[in-house]
Amino acid sequence: MNNVLIERTVDFVKQKLYGAEAGHDWFHIERVWKLSKKIAETETCNLEIVELSALLHDIADPKFHGGDETLALKISREFLEKENVSEEIIDQV
Repeated sequence: MNNVLIERTVDFVKQKLYGAEAGHDWFHIERVWKLSKKIAETETCNLEIVELSALLHDIADPKFHGGDETLALKISREFLEKENVSEEIIDQV
């Protein structure tokens, strides 16, 4: 697994969600991320995909972006492409 990518994703999410309301701030993402890793311990899965998905899951919650359900996908894809993540991983995230 690419720990550098996970660290860079954490930094990206913290920056993007800086000042977000409490229900959708970094601490919410961190709780989801930790729980996802714990669940992944009992499953057969790609941990990198689990972690990236958990970290990026609320990067642009539609409730706070005029109901746009595509914005989070666009932001996540742009970030992952910039990080040279394979198309296969991006599609799964």
